[in-house]
Amino acid sequence: MFFDTRLFIEATITLIVIMDPPGTIPVFLGLVGRKSRDQRRRAARQGVLVSFLVITLFAVAGNSILAYMHIGIPALQGAGGLLLLLIALDLLTGKGDTNHPEVEDVNIALVPLGTPLLAGPGAIAATIVFVRQADGALGSYLALAAAIVAVHLVLLACLRSAGVLIKVFKESGILLMAKIAGLLLAAIAVQLVASSVQGYISGAS
Repeated sequence: MFFDTRLFIEATITLIVIMDPPGTIPVFLGLVGRKSRDQRRRAARQGVLVSFLVITLFAVAGNSILAYMHIGIPALQGAGGLLLLLIALDLLTGKGDTNHPEVEDVNIALVPLGTPLLAGPGAIAATIVFVRQADGALGSYLALAAAIVAVHLVLLACLRSAGVLIKVFKESGILLMAKIAGLLLAAIAVQLVASSVQGYISGAS
């Protein structure tokens, strides 16, 4: 019944390392750096909220969902990698521009910011593992819930502070950052696909 401090610390550190709040800032600026301050803050809130909902969903019913649909973690990694690769190509080729910024904000908040960039396969898999470690103990579930909330508060704080960098880099810097973000997303996508293939090979052997 007691709050599991050890699990809280372990889950918080693990999820922060996997979700990498500081590392999301360049990608976030590449996606919404040219928008107004209010639009950036709205995108940050929506993206973190989407991530929180996805992680919470898999914390509550992740094992059941994956088992029912016969989906493994490698499949999630492969799907997330392919999705990020499409977004990366848009950033690199400049095809992601639109005349409907409010629609684009919502799309960016959902994909790729909320998922799979923040709530990606790694974070989902780690959450499912921690749920299994909780083993039905109420204190452990409370610790894991607190860890998920704490990590997303850190994410929100990092994304909201991204506006400071905009004042430093200006318009040309944001354009450059968009290209760098595309390269980073492409690298993440390739790594996810590689991990997916490796997972399938390990499972088959």
